[in-house]
Amino acid sequence: MSTLFRLDASIRTEGSVTRAVADTIQTEVLERLGRADVTRRDVGLAPIDAAGWATAAFAGYTPADQRTTEQTAALRLSEQLADEVVDADVLLFAVPMYNFGVSQHFKAWVDQVIADPRLGPGSTTLAGRPAFLVTARGGGYGAGTPREGWDHATGWMRRILADVWQLDLDVVETELTLAEVTPQMESLRELARAQLAESHETARTVGRAVTLKLAPVA
Repeated sequence: MSTLFRLDASIRTEGSVTRAVADTIQTEVLERLGRADVTRRDVGLAPIDAAGWATAAFAGYTPADQRTTEQTAALRLSEQLADEVVDADVLLFAVPMYNFGVSQHFKAWVDQVIADPRLGPGSTTLAGRPAFLVTARGGGYGAGTPREGWDHATGWMRRILADVWQLDLDVVETELTLAEVTPQMESLRELARAQLAESHETARTVGRAVTLKLAPVA
């Protein structure tokens, strides 16, 4: 039986674009995998303590018999979080951009989990596994827009997921997600709806391909 690991970082439940598009991918993946377990980690609603990563990081350089209770607990948490990822056949990350950068909840999770040697820089534990990144931005950040270059989140997430962990990554991006609730963006609402519909269609397409990606390691 296959396992899907899903992480959500949105601080919203109702109206969250990343959660909705990730639902579409999950539906397609599970339909094609048949019976599958789903491991959920919602760091948007249940954040990882951002202070824990420093304790875990220093603990890694401390001999086991000299570690404090806090260091031992921090390393145990890193191991637990890493287990959820390492045990998965398919990985799904739903992470919006906040304040022009990566969600602090996702960053805290990455910092904590990367303290485990299996997921540290240079490791190949996850190399080649199929993964999906669903991200959303409230405005427009494409080439030629006033805020071109202001998205400091997506590049970093690609670097961690595709380059550091070497996942076989598909990215589904949605922009203008605040158009429906922002009066100044009223003229962009039709475009925003079209982009969201396109994201769901892309999600269905990449989700359907998961069996092809799993075939070489099945």
